[in-house]
Amino acid sequence: MQGNSGAIMHMADVDRALEWQADHAAKNSAPGTGRVIRAFLPLIAGDTACGARMRNWPGLSLEDAMPLRLTGGLHNLLLTGADTRLAPVYAGEITDQSAVDALVEAVVRDHDGRLLPWFDGPPQTNEAGRSGGIMAQLLWLARRIGPRFELFELGCSAGINTMLDRFAFNLGGVRAGPADSPITIRPEWKGPQPPSALIEIVAIEGCDVAPIDLADPGQALHLKSYVWPDTPVRLARIDAATAMARQRHPVQHCMDAGAFVARMLAVPQPAGVARVLFHTVVWQYVPPETRAAITQRMAAAGMAATAERPLAWVTVETNRQTFRHELRSRYWPGGGEEVLLGEAHAHGAWIDWYGIE
Repeated sequence: MQGNSGAIMHMADVDRALEWQADHAAKNSAPGTGRVIRAFLPLIAGDTACGARMRNWPGLSLEDAMPLRLTGGLHNLLLTGADTRLAPVYAGEITDQSAVDALVEAVVRDHDGRLLPWFDGPPQTNEAGRSGGIMAQLLWLARRIGPRFELFELGCSAGINTMLDRFAFNLGGVRAGPADSPITIRPEWKGPQPPSALIEIVAIEGCDVAPIDLADPGQALHLKSYVWPDTPVRLARIDAATAMARQRHPVQHCMDAGAFVARMLAVPQPAGVARVLFHTVVWQYVPPETRAAITQRMAAAGMAATAERPLAWVTVETNRQTFRHELRSRYWPGGGEEVLLGEAHAHGAWIDWYGIE
């Protein structure tokens, strides 16, 4: 900062990251969260430890999701009752940015030490809404490789989407899953209906390098803290998913993604069941060398796939050039060519289905 051009440039990078994240929240139905993030701009010029941590953030990139680390900590204060001063901001009762700036500065100053550790790890956004994009692609795949699936999820976090076999889905009027589920995934649907099929998920499991146990109240609260406070539908959904996980825990493995894929492909595959690798908004966090190894393993396994034992790879991931969340599938036998089937809202609020036959 003191006359150092590199430091000044880095400050400008932090400013841009905060502005982008604030705009992103506001565009995704969380205007209060957007105002709170925008209040971090004056904070980075102040003397709090949190402000200094943001100001000196090394190697700043969108993958770091640095602003969302602090928003998680602030929401945790609200959820625990430790500090409720930001509640009117999230409720839309305080919208003047200067007033929000003053409130955020006061809350951070009063809880500086408690908030600082929230910067130590990336935010966990285990959003059940994203499963709509996965189920839509399974419906599409059912006509190509059959309707019976065993599913394997990378980066399952708390395993919420590793329970998608227990969710009800209404995808543009096409229904799937148990009708009496406490969780119904019903995104706003754009485009033609997806294919209709009687899906059977015979097995489902996931992996994560640091899986969250929803049966542990502290871990469940930590995960909920990353849900934006002004998104009541998402908050209700994570509560329902937590209750569902406590009834029957999702199958999770504490494993590296590359090791998990190798293990998945080594297990004998039942005849008449399609093996599917899936993941949602996790690929950006996987190291490049692991991504390359997974891609090579899947391509090699695809060469050996048969009509009786097919293989597929289904994703809802962020296009790093457009920042759109894309629905992409590939399957074997069938060439393994990746097909772009649509786009989705970051948290699954809508799906734009392209209707590819």
